[in-house]
Amino acid sequence: MASTRPMRHVEREDLYTNLEQRILYLHSFLDFSSRDIEALVTGAKYVKALIPAIVNIVYKKLLQYDITARAFTTRSTSFDGPVDEVPDENSPQILHRKMFLRAYLAKLCSDPSKMEFWEYLDKVGMMHVGLGRRHPLHIEYVHLGACLGFIQDIMTEAILSHPRLHLSRKTALVKALNKVIWIQNDLMAKWHVRDGVEFEAVGGGREDVEVEREGYLHGKNILGDGSDEDQDGTLDRGGGGGGGGEVQGEAREASAAEGVCPFTGLGSGATSRERQTDDEQEIAATAAAAAAGPVTA
Repeated sequence: MASTRPMRHVEREDLYTNLEQRILYLHSFLDFSSRDIEALVTGAKYVKALIPAIVNIVYKKLLQYDITARAFTTRSTSFDGPVDEVPDENSPQILHRKMFLRAYLAKLCSDPSKMEFWEYLDKVGMMHVGLGRRHPLHIEYVHLGACLGFIQDIMTEAILSHPRLHLSRKTALVKALNKVIWIQNDLMAKWHVRDGVEFEAVGGGREDVEVEREGYLHGKNILGDGSDEDQDGTLDRGGGGGGGGEVQGEAREASAAEGVCPFTGLGSGATSRERQTDDEQEIAATAAAAAAGPVTA
């Protein structure tokens, strides 16, 4: 029996020249609705409790591979020459990047009903292809996609392992976060693939990209992290004010107090994996103490 639903028309050119139309199409296809927005807003406090641990785990992962670690010294994952310095988890540039990842993950649980939310996710994709910065950053798409998948995996397990959050709320929050992350994935890929290149002259080419400080959109601090950074999005180590030392000290202090994920690993049934990675073992060993405080459902 033929479907009675009319086929919806999508203008291909709009997908490459009009960000709002692209977002509307993705929302429609993924069934992203007011239910997802409500789940993100009401579940924000649970996700924010996970962020410090997620940030530490993500950067530990990125520093396990030379090809991703070199981006912190060469600003490119395609560079294949000698590297003078290999950063570790306490390097100033890593502590600085952790600060922004914390703010970015918190942003994922802000109000996605505003177009500004999606504009910023698009800008995140743009800034990883050498655009919008005084000193370009080039991260190849394979690493961006892998990192988003890694973050998604950590968040999913942690939320589903919450000891007192009702299953229906866990499910709604996981579904909403997954949709946002997959739209971010699309907005990363958008700047790497060459689909729709014939429309660049119509919608404004890459040469029209505005250079702004990281965390800013249209001149406004959209992450609200209170950070003070250089125009190129890197740590300002110059001058007599000791700004770099303050950022490093604050980030290191925060890192020490962050502990580990307060939800995941609780109880023998918290995860279906038979073998845990080193990071998961670390979480499981200390999660009970971290979750000792009151948590409301």
